[in-house]
Amino acid sequence: MSRMVGTVSRGVRAPIIRSGDDIVQIVTDSILEAARVEGFEIRDRDIIAMTEAVVARAQGNYATTDDIAKDIRAKFGGQTVAVILPILSRNRFSVCLTGIAKGAKKIVLMLSYPSDEVGNHLISLDALDEKGINPYTDVLDLATYRKLFGYEKHRFTGIDYVEYYESLIRAAGADCEIIFANDPRAVLSYTKNVLNCDIHTRRRTKRLLLSAGAERVYGMDEILTAPVDGSGYNESFGLLGSNKATDDQIKLFPRECQPIVDAIQAKILAATGKHVEVMVYGDGAFKDPVGKIWELADPCVSPAYTKGLEGTPNELKLKYLADNDFADLSGDALKEAIKGKIQEKDSDLFGKMASEGTTPRQLTDLIGSLCDLTSGSGDKGTPIVFIQGYFDNYTTE
Repeated sequence: MSRMVGTVSRGVRAPIIRSGDDIVQIVTDSILEAARVEGFEIRDRDIIAMTEAVVARAQGNYATTDDIAKDIRAKFGGQTVAVILPILSRNRFSVCLTGIAKGAKKIVLMLSYPSDEVGNHLISLDALDEKGINPYTDVLDLATYRKLFGYEKHRFTGIDYVEYYESLIRAAGADCEIIFANDPRAVLSYTKNVLNCDIHTRRRTKRLLLSAGAERVYGMDEILTAPVDGSGYNESFGLLGSNKATDDQIKLFPRECQPIVDAIQAKILAATGKHVEVMVYGDGAFKDPVGKIWELADPCVSPAYTKGLEGTPNELKLKYLADNDFADLSGDALKEAIKGKIQEKDSDLFGKMASEGTTPRQLTDLIGSLCDLTSGSGDKGTPIVFIQGYFDNYTTE
């Protein structure tokens, strides 16, 4: 009988992971035990993935607001600092903002509008149109913003992030001034010391600021790139990818992940004789069509993965073949013709019409999104994801 199931993604339960735990052994044991209990067989080219959160937790990669403050003071001198283009998130930014404010005398907070970089809206585009505001050129102070738009709350969290961020800054002991603009250079009339907090546009933002006369510019990826009084750190991403652990502590993005994925691959090979692929994943790279939120608040989807996950899919579009090359066939004849086409396909379909409509993204971004949706971010208790059949196609039996 022909095979009837393609890709299968399973969330795998694991122990609650603490600082100092052996993440390689825990992931390996969890996969082997899941296969035994659930009755599935581990096969070549299966994929094992684990959330960045459990990797960072096992590494003990944490830092406090005081650690952040000390690094901010060292870089900016403890005076006025412009904090520009942050995302609107209690989980992602609130503890970081508290630490930043602790390290400065005054914060000039510049928020992008109508939304942040990942789609959390302060106000709607319709509201801008109604008030005749051009978000590309207009710079608003807080009084003007309130007069025009009032006290808008996030549709999902119920938070007025303008009010919330101001309260965090003042509670940390810093003075606060808030403006709204999308051109990072607008903040330079307030101060020449800038911390740009955007994620995926950070290099361009820094270039624009420096070319416009900024004196000291650092990105979030340049704060806590080394330990402060024994704190956690991330040499590549700094504070980017961090999450709230407690009201006074963050968990940073994990570091040195490549040895971890390679070691898990080797352990599974030794235990089963099967060559699997392994990756660490964070946020998926997808967008909510209702809330307009782009999920990717991490600096990348996957900080480490084994070599078999490099590149992009090399797939033919079945409906293209059915509607074009084999439009005169049906039934078993069509099935066999398509199978033959797949078996004969080029090793690189870049630019070929038969691949038109296939998803042109990195494998790790696609698989990481699948993993993020499988594991969720709540109480499922499945920080490990086991994927089978991802590299199969219509000819696989």
